[in-house]
Amino acid sequence: MSGQKKILIGKIVAFQGVRGDVRIQTYTEHPEDFRKLTIHSDAFESRNFKFVRRLNPHSDIIIAHINGYDDRTAAEVLRGTEIFALREELPKTSKDEFYQTDLIGMEVVQGGSLLGRVECFHNFGAGDIMELDNGNMIAFQGVKVDFESGKIIKD
Repeated sequence: MSGQKKILIGKIVAFQGVRGDVRIQTYTEHPEDFRKLTIHSDAFESRNFKFVRRLNPHSDIIIAHINGYDDRTAAEVLRGTEIFALREELPKTSKDEFYQTDLIGMEVVQGGSLLGRVECFHNFGAGDIMELDNGNMIAFQGVKVDFESGKIIKD
């Protein structure tokens, strides 16, 4: 996977039952995307991942099984494990859509002044926040993304 861009799409948050199933907090638009994507993790091989089901129709939690972690005790060590997909395996975006990863490194400007470059995104529950290379955090709400100029313009 070296040289390929990994995108965080979920995180194992708990075990489920006694057979080693795990609960995964999904970050994808549709939790069922985990059925189609090749799952990558530092903790297990992709071929060992098996989508079981969505927790419920309105949840962004899925249940999965990782072969080799076949009981509750074994599955417990997976708590906190991050789940990735390769950028090129994600669905194509429409003209006005993008993935946050596509914005990393772009300049953020407001009123013609450079505020910094996007390092990463956070979401603490009230909306997406851009963390800039200078440590500042700026709300993503109310911005215009201009891919041609490589800038994110803040109102």
